[in-house]
Formats: sequence, C-alpha cells, structure tokens
Amino acid sequence: MDLLDRLFASEADRWTANASTWWDDFYADRSKPVPFFVTKPDESLVSYVERGLLTPGRALDLGCGPGRNAIYLASLGFEVDAVDLSPAAVAWAEQRAREAEVDVRFVCGDAFTAELTPGRYDLVYDSGCLHHLPPHRRVSYRALLSRVLVPGGHLALTCFAAGAMGSELPDEEFYREGRLYGGLAYSPDALRWIFSDFTEVEMRMMEEQPPNAPAFGVPFLLAALFRRPAGA
Repeated sequence: MDLLDRLFASEADRWTANASTWWDDFYADRSKPVPFFVTKPDESLVSYVERGLLTPGRALDLGCGPGRNAIYLASLGFEVDAVDLSPAAVAWAEQRAREAEVDVRFVCGDAFTAELTPGRYDLVYDSGCLHHLPPHRRVSYRALLSRVLVPGGHLALTCFAAGAMGSELPDEEFYREGRLYGGLAYSPDALRWIFSDFTEVEMRMMEEQPPNAPAFGVPFLLAALFRRPAGA
C-alpha cells in the first residue's frame, strides 16, 4: 500500500503523506466561499434521521473537516468520534463543537491507522472522504468498515457523482498519471460493486439546498446509505 501511495506523492494531492499540509493550507482561510465550510449538516443525513432510517447510537465521522456533520449527530444524542488528517480542520471543528456545546471526540490522523475501537460504531458517516482516495485504498476503506462497524450498522456517504463532478478516468490511468485530478467520480453501480456485500437502503443524488436552508446540499454529490448485514 505504501508503495502505491508514493505513486501520487509528486503532486501532494489530497492523499499521501503530504495530504495534511495540503488540507491545512485549504482550511487556512475560513472565509473562503467553499460550499462545505458552512455549519449545516448534509441534507441526506438529516433526511435519514428524520425518516427513522438512522437512530442515535455510536457514530464515526470519516474526514470530518470542520465538523458540521459530527456536531449535528452529537446534538441528536449520538456518541460521536470524528477523524481528519488536517490539524487545521480538527482545530476548527473543535471550536465549533465548543460553540455548539456538544461533545465530540476528535482524532487528528489517518483513519486507517488511528486508534479506533473495533466493533464500536453503529454508523460510519463519510461526507467526501471516499472520493479523495486512490483506487487501491478502497481495500483499506473496506477493511476499516469490517473492523469498526457493528453487524447491522450503517454506512452513509456522499461522493462526487459521475457525470456531475470528479474524474471518470479508468482506475489504471490514475497510476499512469500519478494524479487523482481533485477526486474520483462514482456512479451508483460503482458504489454497489464496492459495497456489494452490504444491503443498499437508499441511493440518490443530493438535493440542492437554497442558501437559507437549514441543511447543506449541492447537486454534484451522490448520497448513499448501506447497511452491513447482521451476520457479517
């Protein structure tokens, strides 16, 4: 895995050992008009909760960024751990959590090597982590789910949608080029293949939200909810 990781090191993309520096620079100016710098949770996550598809339990937020989804879950009574590579992102998220007066355990580091309790989480939430991983790290991602997600637990994610945002190159081209081109685009069928042993609960395009809406939504993300089989 380390050898394959190094194929992408030359551009210090959003992955590799230089990723935390890249993201620290990205988060340095909090006033930038970046859509997900808002404090609102994903509209898809809100929808899952409001329809009873997800209920309070123990949650892990992968690539939490400034913490908007972790804070939302904590406000509903979830016991939340949140991990991100970027110290700048984690510091911002911790500040937001204090302001919101919620308790979130933030972990600064690589989710694949961080000390996360095996079999702990009822929900793994990923808003934009998967699409920044090189193809070979899908193996690490699946191994992480197997390690930390309880049988019967849920994986909820948003990622770049094919035809709307992100690169649609064949996997091998990323290794030839040594670049991820800002992120990989996924189709519904691609997600179904990656998580073929999970049960699909729902998959749809994220619904765009107006500026004054209480939730975050942009039309170029694919939102998916899967359930790990109870016997797995």
